[in-house]
Amino acid sequence: MRSMNMRKGIIILCVLTMASCAGLGDYQQGKGVLRVSFANEAADCSKAVPDMPDTSDFILKIHDSKGNVVYDGVYSACPEALEVAAGSYTVSVMSHMFEAPAFSSPQYGDEQCVIVPSSGVVNVRLLCTQMNAGVRLSVSKDFLTGCPDGVLFLKSAKGKLMYGYSEKRTAYFSPGTVSLMLSQGGNDRIVMSRTLEAQDMLTIKVTVASSSADTGPDKGRISVSVDTARNWINDSCVIGGEADKGAVPADALTVSQALASVGCTDVWLCGYIVGGDLTSSKASFSAPFSSRTNLVLGPRSSTVDRDACLSVQLPAGDLRDALNLVDNPDLLGVKVFLRGDIVDSYYGMTGVKNISEYDFR
Repeated sequence: MRSMNMRKGIIILCVLTMASCAGLGDYQQGKGVLRVSFANEAADCSKAVPDMPDTSDFILKIHDSKGNVVYDGVYSACPEALEVAAGSYTVSVMSHMFEAPAFSSPQYGDEQCVIVPSSGVVNVRLLCTQMNAGVRLSVSKDFLTGCPDGVLFLKSAKGKLMYGYSEKRTAYFSPGTVSLMLSQGGNDRIVMSRTLEAQDMLTIKVTVASSSADTGPDKGRISVSVDTARNWINDSCVIGGEADKGAVPADALTVSQALASVGCTDVWLCGYIVGGDLTSSKASFSAPFSSRTNLVLGPRSSTVDRDACLSVQLPAGDLRDALNLVDNPDLLGVKVFLRGDIVDSYYGMTGVKNISEYDFR
């Protein structure tokens, strides 16, 4: 009986020890910090890219190895630093959801897997490339006369788009087979098909072949050729950081770029109004505010790190009346474009002075 009780005691002790070790293991796992940003190195694009999306609105998703969501929302609202349990994480970003063919809708994105060590800091730099493919048609005049009632479509397994003769936009499709279809006289027929990969940009020239006598079996026959001079296969573009920025609002410097551009004058920059009430060592990031003369401009609407921001001097007059947080508290978190000079120090921070224009977009 005594032996039985001893065995029970040993078993209970072992169970308690195992439970204690499991708890200790969780404690030792600790926490780390995950920071996410876009690669800002200057990267030359081989061509001007139309319909370039704003990275602030990109959809950012972060989940751990078990699929638990750490963050799911727009990039600009994500905290600068995320405290997470040590472990592996998948970080993915995309400009927008793309589920069906659409005009002027290039999709950009990136996905990275990282391991966050206990008490460590991991900086994830997203390098976005185009995820879908684009097609443009160049329809010759002889097609309009040879097939006056013909209608052209571009189609894939996920849908189709009618391509008007005067259409200038690029049609975008998920990677896969894309076909050119002619609808004429109640009949549909596939003229050609191409298999496209992500980043492929294809221009197709459509003409109508005719015989010398304009009669016979060849009259009105459709000829399709790939314009290789404008076939941008595997041409990629990096989002973030370009040289000679700031001449116009559409090409404004980001807060991160402005921090590295001290001395630039009369340039456009953009950021989020995240605070005010500056002193030489502090800033306020929440209402109410008491100073009408300054603002804090952050890279994201959620930024509360003074060192990651720009100080902004509001000149007296209409501009100060329109932008100060005392009279306009609803501007907190709003994106603004400013034109001015980037100075080394204003209230102990890289700052913006001599603002001449502003804009909300």
